[in-house]
Amino acid sequence: MGPAILKKGVREGRKRGYRCLVAKTRKLKKGMPGKMVGLQTKTWILRQHFEGFPKLGDFELRLEELPELQDGEVLLEALFLSVDPYMRPFSSVAMKEGDVMIGTQVAKVIQSKNSAFPVGCHVFSQCGWRTHSVSDGTDLTRVLSDWPQDVPLSLALGAIGMPGLTALYGLEEVLQVKAGETLLVNAAAGAVGSVVGQLAKMKGCKVVGSAGSDAKVTYLKELGFDEAFNYKTVSSLEEALKAASPKGYDCFFENVGGPFSSVAIEQMKPFGRIAVCGGISMYNDVTPQTGQYVQLPMIFKQLKMEGFMSVRWSHKDEKSLMRLMDLAKEGKLKCQEHVITGFDNMPAAFMGMLKGENVGKAIVKV
Repeated sequence: MGPAILKKGVREGRKRGYRCLVAKTRKLKKGMPGKMVGLQTKTWILRQHFEGFPKLGDFELRLEELPELQDGEVLLEALFLSVDPYMRPFSSVAMKEGDVMIGTQVAKVIQSKNSAFPVGCHVFSQCGWRTHSVSDGTDLTRVLSDWPQDVPLSLALGAIGMPGLTALYGLEEVLQVKAGETLLVNAAAGAVGSVVGQLAKMKGCKVVGSAGSDAKVTYLKELGFDEAFNYKTVSSLEEALKAASPKGYDCFFENVGGPFSSVAIEQMKPFGRIAVCGGISMYNDVTPQTGQYVQLPMIFKQLKMEGFMSVRWSHKDEKSLMRLMDLAKEGKLKCQEHVITGFDNMPAAFMGMLKGENVGKAIVKV
């Protein structure tokens, strides 16, 4: 995924409130009027751009004074923060060294001068890696008003949030899966892949999942995947894919890229469809990978491959989130979380997620 494409994606997201517009801490010198006395925010800064896999030294933890609220503004306190694969490639093109790390959070309004966001309400915010922030509300989305008390609010960052929407739109809008078809999903035990498999099963598909540990394979079987395998231990990826579905695959939900993609494309059925959601195997490359070119198998098999981001269908988000919530409440959608406690552990959580340490959605609880 090239820089121009990523920049376009960031611009698209900004139009839809996917970057924090006003919810930022305004750095104030000691004694400067206008600060909110006694209240500071912790922020994680991108100290230097990543070269290869991120390192702890690439981040810097800072304390900043918060400004006094103006009319129309609210003060937010982060409850849960998300760490996601997209942060790695987007940081290269959407951030400058010294910027607060991008990201989403579920926050509570603790002071308000904006009637649309009263004290005590919960919001979804694009304010990045901050414990507190000030917003004029234009970048905030209220968490579903009837959110059940027995459903963790953190799921608004996972199966009942962006990852869940990504899975849903990838299946319905891009792949347009049909009952009786066979679907392959890699990184299947992750935040998106685990929802993809469950939703596809509900639609009557045969689902094959690939994951990176035996424990994750067991988890996929518990979710109802028809076939699952550990790509790190199979002797041949090609043979593992053939064994799981000898007749090939109608649909492929791609989260990984790299050599896996090259092998999987050869296993597609004629007129197969491929939804390209991510390429996590390539995000940390210093030298871009080169590999098999896809044109010939795509021509001979007449395949359709489409990249996508969930923001394309943001006009459907409210109804889609309600659908996902209903499935979760009914017990049809299982929502696994990998929770790390402590804001100071944000970099470790991010790097652990990129290493595949999480089963389900990686979340930091403040």
